[in-house]
Amino acid sequence: MANNIWYYIASGKNDAVHNMALDELLMEKVRAKEIPAAIRLYEWETPTLSIGYFQKMRKEIDIDRVKAYGYELVRRATGGRGVLHDKELTYSVVLPEDYPDMPESVTESYRILSHGLLEGFRNLGLDANFSIPRTNEEKKELTNIRSSVCFDTPSWYELVVEGRKIAGSAQTRQNGIIMQHGSILLDVDIDHLFDMFTYTNERFKSKMKEAFKEKAVAINEISSRHFTVEDLYPAFKDGFEKGLGISTEPYALTVEDEKRLEEIKEKYASDEWNYRR
Repeated sequence: MANNIWYYIASGKNDAVHNMALDELLMEKVRAKEIPAAIRLYEWETPTLSIGYFQKMRKEIDIDRVKAYGYELVRRATGGRGVLHDKELTYSVVLPEDYPDMPESVTESYRILSHGLLEGFRNLGLDANFSIPRTNEEKKELTNIRSSVCFDTPSWYELVVEGRKIAGSAQTRQNGIIMQHGSILLDVDIDHLFDMFTYTNERFKSKMKEAFKEKAVAINEISSRHFTVEDLYPAFKDGFEKGLGISTEPYALTVEDEKRLEEIKEKYASDEWNYRR
């Protein structure tokens, strides 16, 4: 990729509405050419279940259980399946579709952008690699949506450590802008995660949980060192710089940014958006 300067935002902990609105604000700013591209690393004040743009909220989610746990619930602008944002660092990358050397296909651009994640995991001493489907059988598996849970769903160019998926990402393209964001899991409460989705019966739910354990893994489950979220910020900032061949400089929201952010928040706080499907 071209060696350009991107903006970097480490926005810390915020609520679900703020997090989704800020990702959208960055898309607007890149589209308006106010900033060339951006990398953002952030956290969640309250554990949050985010669901993909195309998911059916009332059909797939146990809304009462989410509320009973005191978790937040929000719909993302990106596709994909449900993600429990809790003990993790979340990343977002925003850039123009016509960025130099950026492939036109979603699959190939996902591979390019995920090199930042790859280098970040390697900075932590983890032997991460891309898992690429090669046979027709493996490619067919990509269409097998086993459940509503993100890390249970196969995708192209998954990042794996010892054969298990270690990062979940989703991408959207809107009016010439690419936005990819995803979860970098430190730890995961599998029981809580699966409690928030609806299943035809308990037997099927248990089967999916066991399959999840075999397919997905969190950093602290597989590392000999116990990492904190503070350890992840520099590792993945450097990882994206190295993986994308860029340098970064910090960006602080302006007064105008803050005003526009409040307007966008109304969308992600509304039932019209979150329960639209």
